[in-house]
Amino acid sequence: MTTPAEIQFKDVDLDGIATASGAVAIFLGADGKIDAGARKANTLTRKAVARFAESEKFEKMAAGDVATIAYPAGLTAETLLVVKLSRRPSSQEARKAGAQLAKAQGNADLTVCAGSIARADEIALGLALRDYRFDSHKTAEKPSKGAVTFMVAKPEEVAKSAAPMAAIAEGVFFTRDLTNEPANILTTDDFAARLAAMHELGLEVEILEEDDLERLGMGSLLCVGQGSDSPSKVVVMSWNGGDDEAPFALVGKGVVFDTGGISLKPAGGMEDMTMDMGGAGVVSGVMRTLALRKAKANVVGLVGLVENMPSGNAVRPGDVVTSMKGDTIEVINTDAEGRLVLADVMWYAQERFKPVGMINLATLTGAILVALGHENAGVFSNSDELSDAFIKAAGSEGEGAWRMPMGKAYDDLLKSRVADMKNIGGRMAGSITAAQFLQRFVKEDVPWCHLDIAGVASVKSETALAPAGATGWGVMALNRLIADKYEG
Repeated sequence: MTTPAEIQFKDVDLDGIATASGAVAIFLGADGKIDAGARKANTLTRKAVARFAESEKFEKMAAGDVATIAYPAGLTAETLLVVKLSRRPSSQEARKAGAQLAKAQGNADLTVCAGSIARADEIALGLALRDYRFDSHKTAEKPSKGAVTFMVAKPEEVAKSAAPMAAIAEGVFFTRDLTNEPANILTTDDFAARLAAMHELGLEVEILEEDDLERLGMGSLLCVGQGSDSPSKVVVMSWNGGDDEAPFALVGKGVVFDTGGISLKPAGGMEDMTMDMGGAGVVSGVMRTLALRKAKANVVGLVGLVENMPSGNAVRPGDVVTSMKGDTIEVINTDAEGRLVLADVMWYAQERFKPVGMINLATLTGAILVALGHENAGVFSNSDELSDAFIKAAGSEGEGAWRMPMGKAYDDLLKSRVADMKNIGGRMAGSITAAQFLQRFVKEDVPWCHLDIAGVASVKSETALAPAGATGWGVMALNRLIADKYEG
């Protein structure tokens, strides 16, 4: 997998600024005040830093922005990176600064003169998250990445606080890799194997094969993959870091490729459906993060892995299938397949683990993009407490989430003439009726959220902390939720 940059923290060495290779980063407050590192750079560059601090360009910079002074006199470094940031920045400002440094660094070594600036660990996290490349399928020779060193006043303390953030970055990278991977590589077998390898981190990993799913009665999930040569699977990952309490459950949709089945999607843009396993990717990344940072909580992550293909054996519009719960479903549209997968996995999670709460994630509907664009995931819930806690966690991590309505009138749109329900409710309110469908597979006493991440899992242009492509959205928010609400 792609691994985040290894970042070293060491004591401030002002004399080392003159001889550092590659790029050197210094910090200026909004008022133009400079710390010891910036003062040293200012002296070495014959007051170029002070002149820049008085410039119109610096005045127009926002908090976290980075400007480049090329080939600065008095320094061995090829570039001097000037970061506009106060000594006590917000978390998001610090991460933005780190991300901007990653973009400016290129492949050079980077020395960051952070001194006593607060949230140096957050700056490092932003740098690590933005320094991501998915180039494993490119044959051109790849230049090696330069080393990153932070000069800080208390390197042991900063390194200690940065350690769990490094675990977050690795979880995000794992999610991004899974979501970016083409479907001929990330088959259901390959996906399951990558998750099974995480037992080395202390996770308990169990793979349920098609025979197991048939015995459990997962007719809803199995119908989605019956047109594909790739076997359908459910992977269960358990992290037991707490006491004897029941776990919190995360459930992800893992459609490794979605043609739409017999209800075939248009050809234009179908290549993007490699990301239709984004929900499962997020669950996998969260479980990796929890294991790496040794979270003091019990969490179980379940993913349903299928491929939705048209063939002589594919499920047809009008077919009726029976879920593990025992409810029958009339399949009106085979392209509304994610909810069929989730229904069985969610029911299984509740039957087996009796969770204290459950969140499912899925790139479920195009309708959520119409409603919220690429800025927010849709949040649907039966619990004000859980949804509020998640939205708070997402906000603190800079990941957009917005609660959407639910209600009986929407649920009534799922009535079927021949079965207990239809798998779609029509064109209007498509994201809401999808959530209403899922709620039918949530037990009354289980706090639950459904996160529709179709607009945020993968994007065409870069975001604050990620290049174009998979974002890893949700790993940080769910990790924060677990830490705030479920860790003792």
